[in-house]
Amino acid sequence: MILEPEIETRPWTEQLALDAASYRTQLSYLFERSAFYREKLTAAGFASREQAGGLTDITQLPLTEKGELKETCTPENPIGTHLCATPSEIVRIYSTSGTTGTPSYIPLTAGDLDSWVTGSARSYAASGIAAGQRIVSTYDAGPFVAGAALAAFDFIGLCHIPVGTENTERLMLAIELLKPEAAVLTPSYAAHLVDWAAERNFDLRGSSVARVLVAGEPGGGESPFRAKLEEGWGAKVTEAMGIGDIGISLWGECEEQDGMHLGARGFVHAELIQPETSAALRMDDGASGELVLTHLQHFAAPLLRFRTRDHVQVRTSPCACGRTSPRVRCIGRTDDMLIVRGVNVFPSAVREVVSAFAPEVSGHILVRPAKPGVKQEPPLPVTVELAQRATAEAELDEAIREKLRTVLVVQTRVELVPWGSLARNEYKSKLVDR
Repeated sequence: MILEPEIETRPWTEQLALDAASYRTQLSYLFERSAFYREKLTAAGFASREQAGGLTDITQLPLTEKGELKETCTPENPIGTHLCATPSEIVRIYSTSGTTGTPSYIPLTAGDLDSWVTGSARSYAASGIAAGQRIVSTYDAGPFVAGAALAAFDFIGLCHIPVGTENTERLMLAIELLKPEAAVLTPSYAAHLVDWAAERNFDLRGSSVARVLVAGEPGGGESPFRAKLEEGWGAKVTEAMGIGDIGISLWGECEEQDGMHLGARGFVHAELIQPETSAALRMDDGASGELVLTHLQHFAAPLLRFRTRDHVQVRTSPCACGRTSPRVRCIGRTDDMLIVRGVNVFPSAVREVVSAFAPEVSGHILVRPAKPGVKQEPPLPVTVELAQRATAEAELDEAIREKLRTVLVVQTRVELVPWGSLARNEYKSKLVDR
C-alpha cells in the first residue's frame, strides 16, 4: 500500500530539488536559533548560511556526534544547546536511555511530531498493512521514542492492540482471541516467539497474523533469519528502521523485501560516509557505509549531519512497488563492529552466515572478543547454538568456520553449544559479549 502516492512516487530528482529548498531554510533557522550549530559551524569556517552553501555542499560541513550534544547539557538546559524552540513551542519530550544514568532528551514541536508520525506511517504502510486491519504491538510507549511510532497506526487507519513488552502470554492470547492481521515487534522477540510457540504447541503458523513488522535492531533483512521467521510465523516479514535522535521508523520495507524505502522523504536528507575516515561516499546502488542524516523541516532541536552509527547497504535500482526513494538494508551498528586483522566484522553478519546452517543450528550466536576494544586478533571466538534435538555432527564447526572465512574473510574459533544455552530476549538480542 502506498499511503501518499503523490509524494512517495515523485521522481527522486524532483524530491532533491524540494529538499534543497528546505535545507536552505533549515540552515538559516540553525544560524538564527541554535547556539550549538552557530558555534560549531563558525569554528569550522562557515559563519553564515551563505558560506555553508546548499545541499550539494553539505559534505563540506562537520559531522555531529551524539557525545557532542550530550556535553552541552546542564541542569539549567538538560536538552543541550542545540535546543532551538521555546518552552511554549514544545509539545512532547521523549528520552533515550543513557549509559551514564542520565537520559538524552528529545523535544518535539507540534510540527515535528506530525512529521515523525507521517514518515512512520508511510514506512509501516509500505509493508502492506491497510486501513481497517488489526495490528498488535509489543512496544511500550513510556518515555521512549518508539511510543510515537504507535500513532502511525492511527494515521494509517488500523485497529491498534497495544500489548507492550515482556507480556508473551498476553500477546499470544490477543493473537488467539482478537485475530490481528499484523504484529509489530523486534526481530529478536519475533524469533523468541517462534521458539516459545514450538515448545508449547501453539500454532503460530496457523494464527491470523499474515504480516510481521520488525524494527528496533538489525536482523530483519538477513535472508536466513527472515526465512526462519517467515517459516515460524507463516507470515511475510518486513522491517523498518528509525534513529531516536532524528525520527521514528524513517525507513520501511515494501512487499518486494529488497531494502527499506525512505518513508521520511522530505523530512530528512540521507548521506553515506566511510566510518573510519568520515569521508563522504556516493549513494550509489550497492554502496555501503555509515548512514548520516540531516533534518530538513525540524524546529525543536534539529540536527545537521548526525552520525547514526548504522552501517547500511544502499539500493537505488527501481523498485516494482513504484516508490522512488533510495532503499537501505542495515548490516549492523558501527559501534558493535570489530576489526580483525583489518577486516570489519559485524556480529549481525556473523549471525546471517551461521543461520544458513539451519536446521542444524538455532540461529542464536554470541561473539566473544578475547580482549577489550575494537581491534581483535584471529581467531575470533564465536559461540553457535545447535537447534533443538540436534547434535554436534562431525565437522559442523569446521564447515561454519570455513563459511565465515569465505564470506566475511575472518578466521574464527567456533564453539557449538546445546539448544537453550544462549539467552533469549523479549526485546533485543545481545550478539557480543564484551
